[in-house]
Amino acid sequence: MTDTGPVTRDVLQTFEDVRSRLFARVEGLTDAEYLWEPVPDCMTLRADGDGVFRADPRSDPEPVPAPVTTIGWRIWHIGADCLRGYGRFFTGEAPTDVHIWPGAAKEGIEKLAEDWALFIAQVESLGDERLLQPMGELGGPFGHESYLLLALHALDEVAHHGAEIGVLRDLYLHGYVSEG
Repeated sequence: MTDTGPVTRDVLQTFEDVRSRLFARVEGLTDAEYLWEPVPDCMTLRADGDGVFRADPRSDPEPVPAPVTTIGWRIWHIGADCLRGYGRFFTGEAPTDVHIWPGAAKEGIEKLAEDWALFIAQVESLGDERLLQPMGELGGPFGHESYLLLALHALDEVAHHGAEIGVLRDLYLHGYVSEG
């Protein structure tokens, strides 16, 4: 086992603080909340002809202002797009179809927990020495950046989008439900 060291421990503790806050906020989340569209034309999770749910892809370039997204889309973004997607910097392999995601709240939260645990294990496995070094070839165009910077970027993503999930949930729970 890798001796994590103080930097890795602090990063992991901060991730745990953010994780516990986010998972407390989605406790009891209903399917209606998960896919609630507070404004028209939200980015969300949609079932295809085979009943498989997929996250709406982002536009390139992204429109201004950026589209509003559902709680389900944000949970997907944190889990698959960010945490699982960043796994390529540890393994060199891009995940397969990251747009596939559960269309129900309970399963979406469970999938987020799996992606979270995998990312944390990948960061923890580095230890301080490797965490502070450049990613190298696995990092592609970001190879000159450290794994610490990758972890901090992921932390920024999950904290930022986790807070947005909290706001969307508050709006829903306080009765701001649009008529469509």
